[in-house]
Amino acid sequence: MKSLTLRTVPALLLAIFSGTASAAAFQLWEQNASGLGTAYAGSAAIADNASTVFFNPAGLTQLPGIHLSAGMTGVGPSYKFKNSSSSGDPLAGGGNGGDAGSWAVVPNLYASWQLSPKLFLGLGISAPFGLATEYENSNWIGRVQSIKSEIKTVNYNPSIAYRLNDKVSLGFGVNYQTIDAELTRLNSQLKGDDRAWGWNAGALFTLSPAMRVGISYRSAIDYRLEGTGNGVLPIRADVKLPDTFILSVWQQVSDRWEAMGDLSYTRWNTLQSLNVTNRNSGALLDSEAFNYGNSWRLAWGAAYKSSDALKLKFGLAYDRSPVSDANRTARVPDNDRLWLSLGSQWSAGKTGKVDLGYAYLYVKETSIEQSKNSSILRGAYDSSAHILGLQYSAGF
Repeated sequence: MKSLTLRTVPALLLAIFSGTASAAAFQLWEQNASGLGTAYAGSAAIADNASTVFFNPAGLTQLPGIHLSAGMTGVGPSYKFKNSSSSGDPLAGGGNGGDAGSWAVVPNLYASWQLSPKLFLGLGISAPFGLATEYENSNWIGRVQSIKSEIKTVNYNPSIAYRLNDKVSLGFGVNYQTIDAELTRLNSQLKGDDRAWGWNAGALFTLSPAMRVGISYRSAIDYRLEGTGNGVLPIRADVKLPDTFILSVWQQVSDRWEAMGDLSYTRWNTLQSLNVTNRNSGALLDSEAFNYGNSWRLAWGAAYKSSDALKLKFGLAYDRSPVSDANRTARVPDNDRLWLSLGSQWSAGKTGKVDLGYAYLYVKETSIEQSKNSSILRGAYDSSAHILGLQYSAGF
């Protein structure tokens, strides 16, 4: 199959909400910059700005009046392949492909409204998944396996929250999500887009004025990509992106110190392969194997209030990849990673807060042995990432 073209999602939104994978596989944790400095520890319990719409809609009950939050995060991964006895035909030209990673921007926008002492509404626009790997030399040694892999999503998330009492709040959100994908390799190009619905929900437990526990869930989303192949064949490709569960805790340790933790679990086993079929006959035309397993992420962070205007943050996280050594591909040369994060928050009083965060992602050397069309890509990747985020939040 040479080409597959599906419906076109508005190019402007997809260009703005592009992203590069920073969490396991191609999940994006960068839904705000305020959490970046603590490696997103406590994400479902902190609820200190309107971005809680994404991480736990029940946190809206912690935001009286009207709140707005807007920011962007730059994600700069690096994937450098080192060849070790790759084989097959064609390999003429060869080369290691250069750096398959590049910088991309992940923006976000959130708002919340308090309708009554117990009822709150919220709205978020963000990018939950994103991938951008493109080898600098399209004639590289692994071009049979991959040349370009790009996935962009835009998520629209209206939410509602209700405070049952001083201890318990509940939240629920609807997600309308679009996806745009392009996968290319030697003599093959797949382009597709679709839109689908999902939901998210959460609960927030205020155990004391100094401690909150949050739980949240984001549903899996099913996509059915339909179009034509080679301008003639009716095509279908079904994709299911995973659901995620988060358990978070936040505690005010002293007048100056806060501590927070996070445990998340993502069911990536929903993504085993991308099978492109003839919509009429059901015949398989092309296939991309993933064979992902489920993954988890553990984060710990702290914040120190150095003055009334300045708060300093730091955090650590361990992100377990859903990709096993036996199933690693040149499209997503993923592996377990360690987050090392720093950040700061400057409060300007009534004019709002500004958050600045940075994280370095250390990824251990990643081996690969991928077979495709009688060609074997064998070697290792030297991978890492830098993440820089900026966010403004205000309440009225």
